[in-house]
Amino acid sequence: MERDDIIEYSLDTHHSEEEGVKMRKKIWQVTAILTLITIVEVACGAFIKQDSSIWHLVKWGFIILTIVKAAYIVLVFMHLGHEKKSLKYIILVPYIIFILYLLFILLTESTAIDRVLKAFGA
Repeated sequence: MERDDIIEYSLDTHHSEEEGVKMRKKIWQVTAILTLITIVEVACGAFIKQDSSIWHLVKWGFIILTIVKAAYIVLVFMHLGHEKKSLKYIILVPYIIFILYLLFILLTESTAIDRVLKAFGA
């Protein structure tokens, strides 16, 4: 007895083999880009000591690379990359402003806490 509640989506494809090849190529490209950025982040975290003179640049690098990865994921997986430029800005700019605001709070409060800890000799 054959079930009639199962939908076979593979029979409902509306693209040619060339389009399938392009889509698979795009998937591999996205995977490669995200993997490369992640490898750079992990390598910097693993090989650069926290007490080195460039550690503050590494921290900013982590923040920037994370924002780049997040924006790329939104553009690709949420199909925002195919929209008009104005719609991209309408969606991405508030998030970027919010992230910058959170970074401001993070840096301001960490500096204040550091000053308090130094004042008490900790």
